[in-house]
Amino acid sequence: MATWFLIIIYLAFISLGLPDALLGSAWPVMRFDVGASIGSAGLVAMVIAGGTIVSSLASGSLVKKIGTGNITLISCFLTAGALLGFSLSPSLAWLIVMAIPLGLGAGAVDAALNHYVANHYKAHHMSWLHCFWGVGATMSPIIMSFFIANHNSWRSGYTTVAIIQFSLVVVLLLTLPLWKRVAKEHPSTEETEPANVADLITDAKPTKLLRLRGVKFSLAAFLFYCGVETTVGLWGASFLVGARAITPEMAAGWISLYFGGITLGRFVAGFVTFKMSNRTIIRIGQLLAIMGGLILFLPVPNGLLMSGLILIGLGLAPIYPALLHETPDRFGKEHSAKLMGYQMAVAYTGTTLLPPLFGVLASQTSIGWFPVVILIFVFIMMLSTERVNHILQQRKSRHV
Repeated sequence: MATWFLIIIYLAFISLGLPDALLGSAWPVMRFDVGASIGSAGLVAMVIAGGTIVSSLASGSLVKKIGTGNITLISCFLTAGALLGFSLSPSLAWLIVMAIPLGLGAGAVDAALNHYVANHYKAHHMSWLHCFWGVGATMSPIIMSFFIANHNSWRSGYTTVAIIQFSLVVVLLLTLPLWKRVAKEHPSTEETEPANVADLITDAKPTKLLRLRGVKFSLAAFLFYCGVETTVGLWGASFLVGARAITPEMAAGWISLYFGGITLGRFVAGFVTFKMSNRTIIRIGQLLAIMGGLILFLPVPNGLLMSGLILIGLGLAPIYPALLHETPDRFGKEHSAKLMGYQMAVAYTGTTLLPPLFGVLASQTSIGWFPVVILIFVFIMMLSTERVNHILQQRKSRHV
């Protein structure tokens, strides 16, 4: 039963990934229907991310009050309703209103499911969990591309994903009694693990943690990692359409390959970790992302742009989990739980702020700056991680 129940949790994480790539893949077309500028997608994305931060920070107390199963059910209902609202949106203001429940639902289910799997299943299940997020994020641009190409309707794409989400709500409702039963059969494997980011941050002493050498550079790496991952997902299709004259339906399809690269990369990275250290994997990933960014920057034939997006996805895929996994080795187990919370909070900040900032730049100048900004973000992330490695090497040398 526990195995089948885990499949339900994986389906829930697919549903978490589904909305994440919809806005970016539909925006080149939908912005004209709602009378919005190209940079307005950043504002919508910021509201979604803000809701995600709020609900993820509140998830710990919500889990204690109503349980993970109820949170997952309510969150999926919120996101399904919000996506249906997006499909009916007549204006940018309506999109912003619908972005609030979309963000609140996404953040709560993300934190709650991560905590549930971490406490009741073994570590490798967590890796596959995030791989299934990639499955959802890969599917949604494909769905959107189909409806734009065949029906000239981004609204049908949103409606279809909303129906998928509502179907999952029914499944979650029917399986609600299983959550407590499975939890009893799979007692917590990490009883001391904090419930969520809020618990991690509440008990931390910021001044003490920030004084640790390398911590600020580690936080910068998380900020720019999430910044580049979200910026590519949100603005990649607009760049292809606006700067390279790719059709909107083809651009949406190519963005799905970017998310496909993340999905495949995380699946493969789980096996590569047996042979390579996290630091090596992070370096290889950053170099692949830079290669992909250079392909988008250079005046190459349009057919090669697809390979650039795939390379960026493959490169980014292992970086986030590897950075998290390195935390105890870098800063000590006594600090790792609290620092994990800070890193996640800063990662959310990167998701919230950096893509809209690029949207402002694109509105004032040109969407053609997209590959330049992506390369800058990746370079800053690389410099930050290498600075941490240098500090740790110095520390190790002093103790030899």
